[in-house]
Amino acid sequence: MSKPSISREEIKRLSRLSPFELKGEFIKLAEQYQADQPGQKGKTTAHMLNAGRGNPNWVCTGPREAMLALGHFALSESRRVWTADNLGGMPEQDGISGRYDHFARSHPELPGIDLLTACVSLAVDRFDLDRDAFLHELADASIGDNYPVPDRMLTGAEQIVTGYLHDELMDRRPPEGDLDLFATEGGTAAMCYIFDSLMKNGILHKGDKIALMVPVFTPYIEIPELDTYEFDVVTVEASSFAEAGVREWRYPTEEVAKLADPAVKLVCLVNPSNPPSLALSQRVTDQIKSIVATDNPNLIIVTDDVYGTFVNHFRSIAADLPRNTLLVYSYSKHYGCTGHRLGVIGLQRDNVIDDALAALPQADKDRLAKRYGSLSLDPGSIRFIDRLVADSRQVALNHTAGLSLPQQAQLTLFSLFALLPEGKAYKAKVQAIVQQRLALLLEGSGMKISDDPQRAGYYIELDLLAEAERTSGPEFAAFLQKNYEPTEPLFRLAEQTGVVLLNGGGFDGPQWSVRVSLANLDDLDYLKIGHHLKAIFDDYRAEWQAAGGK
Repeated sequence: MSKPSISREEIKRLSRLSPFELKGEFIKLAEQYQADQPGQKGKTTAHMLNAGRGNPNWVCTGPREAMLALGHFALSESRRVWTADNLGGMPEQDGISGRYDHFARSHPELPGIDLLTACVSLAVDRFDLDRDAFLHELADASIGDNYPVPDRMLTGAEQIVTGYLHDELMDRRPPEGDLDLFATEGGTAAMCYIFDSLMKNGILHKGDKIALMVPVFTPYIEIPELDTYEFDVVTVEASSFAEAGVREWRYPTEEVAKLADPAVKLVCLVNPSNPPSLALSQRVTDQIKSIVATDNPNLIIVTDDVYGTFVNHFRSIAADLPRNTLLVYSYSKHYGCTGHRLGVIGLQRDNVIDDALAALPQADKDRLAKRYGSLSLDPGSIRFIDRLVADSRQVALNHTAGLSLPQQAQLTLFSLFALLPEGKAYKAKVQAIVQQRLALLLEGSGMKISDDPQRAGYYIELDLLAEAERTSGPEFAAFLQKNYEPTEPLFRLAEQTGVVLLNGGGFDGPQWSVRVSLANLDDLDYLKIGHHLKAIFDDYRAEWQAAGGK
């Protein structure tokens, strides 16, 4: 391989972009590489390997089949009430259990009907739901003939998703007290709603000091920089190294200690992390618990736990610090449903945010009473979780707020599926997929990573500079830093191999690190990417040696 055709100055200029925007430049180069490769009858034999996307290439089929079966049943209920060509009525609750049983017996060939029946039985048995009420909730939701009521989340759905979060994100050891949920349009909307409502309610103010545990998903870096917020950002860096010189992506004690400053009002983390893909260690969790118990009791924690299901016995910090934590979860990665936009915000009933609202100065309380006065005769009593809902629809449209009901029905079925034996087997399969791809990537590249049992493996972040020093010494690493921009390897990969990766520096990781998604390509593609990374390193090493390096 040779140096990329793009100049160092242009590489430096483009590297100021967000990694998700810079990816577009890599894709252009990779597409040109793909087009330039000779093939038969004008067709190229080369394939672009875009490992920059987090969208998984698997789809969870069972709960989707159950949803389709539910749709058939729900429409039969609609036609039962009112039939006139393409016109139906709203499903009725009275006697719906018996009608469902008859429908299921009459359609044994319908894909998904058995799983749907198993899901309903589990919901009734484990969560003590009234069968008629729950079946009506599902049927009515699946055809979307009503506004969401309650607007935060359907009653049965909230109970079931709470159980799912307790099992999957809290290792079946939830804290005492009630967890309230707000169903959102994926984790993306959850992030936007949280920052927006914290500001509107005077919990955060423009210029406040917040902390980010980095590397982290890029929007958590970019949102605080917007002119709406302009937060003073403190970074808690995962900068630990193993004795062998391999980056561990763990938070040193002195970094976590930054959270003890009472001026730090909020900390954001992705757990397991993105890109390093490691669950927070118990040591760090215990240190944060100690900080909250002593130095910074009002610290608000926003934890984004979308990858938690890829680590066995995962336990969210929301389980250890329930009063302080806003929990964000998305179904997108585990179930291969990014297009559905399914997420939730969870907040313990007893929490520091509602305490902060009660302690606001009277002028702020008066301002907020005016803001929410159309919703209640006692607007001061509206809890933060419900203010999130109102703010998500500019308050005035609170009566039509909430995630679409068909989406809530699908979210409910995903949750119930996970609690069944079929769902546990599916979980083991998707965990094995990413671990196999990680092994192939490392086999091809010859690179080393820390052996960590809490590795989710959905992504991997590789520190190229640390790898250079580990394999060839500090002189080689210094040569790379002096002669190339940190993103130069990514331009070289895209232009000369058709491989697209993201720059780890854009996630507030080391500038010479790269993020590889292990979710969206075929298994053997990761072996190829590993080979290409090794070839890039061999070229750099040859250039160093030609310049006098040893």
